[in-house]
Amino acid sequence: MELEKPLLDENKRRIDGRAVDELRPIKIEAGVLNRADGSAYLEWGENKVLAAVYGPREAHPRHRQDPTRALVQCRYNMAAFSVSDRKRPGPDRRSVEISKVISEAFSFVVFREQFPRTSVDIFIEVLQAEAGTRCAGLTAASVALADAGIPMRDLVVSCATGKADGELILDPGKEEDNRGQADMPLAVVPRTEDIVLLQMDGHLTQEELKKAMRMSIDACKEIYVIQKDALRKRYAVTTEEPVEVQETIDTQIKEE
Repeated sequence: MELEKPLLDENKRRIDGRAVDELRPIKIEAGVLNRADGSAYLEWGENKVLAAVYGPREAHPRHRQDPTRALVQCRYNMAAFSVSDRKRPGPDRRSVEISKVISEAFSFVVFREQFPRTSVDIFIEVLQAEAGTRCAGLTAASVALADAGIPMRDLVVSCATGKADGELILDPGKEEDNRGQADMPLAVVPRTEDIVLLQMDGHLTQEELKKAMRMSIDACKEIYVIQKDALRKRYAVTTEEPVEVQETIDTQIKEE
């Protein structure tokens, strides 16, 4: 019987070559869907996630309306083709749980009192899954909310820290997630370091927990920069087009 390859080598390098405190490559693009009020596409390692936001709009059914504030509702879903073993379509226990915790995380940062009796609806679709899809989905949804112009205290960022071969590792990959000793997704408001989501599967000592939280928060601040860059690219105003338009107008005036 072939022995499983260690998750860390003698130099503390991981299976994919990363250092223990290194993130997978991340790419974010804002405003990818024309018919949504806000949207974002994210690639994080092999994860590919699409997020769309609609609202604020009238909450349905009406008996769920809150006369003092908006509802923040999330639907997280993994496409049937997102994993190698085809997933059964439709919501399952895991997706319902992730939808709930993401809704609660954004309820903390959205200025809900500005939109009574309405709903802000977030849809997260995982097109391809590797590991850490809840962190990827939440991070993409945050950019989509900003793209939709929803007033918020700040963007929210999420990243997990795990434990493999007795060492804390940032942003676990698929093998590390499956065979590691712990996995701790965390979501934070980077400027204030307010934690809006914290879950853990596995076992960590008190000191390991503190160190893991610090690793995740510092990584979230790195991802925060990528989020803001995506929004800047979406809404950056360049001077090239107005100059070209002005030159065209000047030429037409001269010809007349």
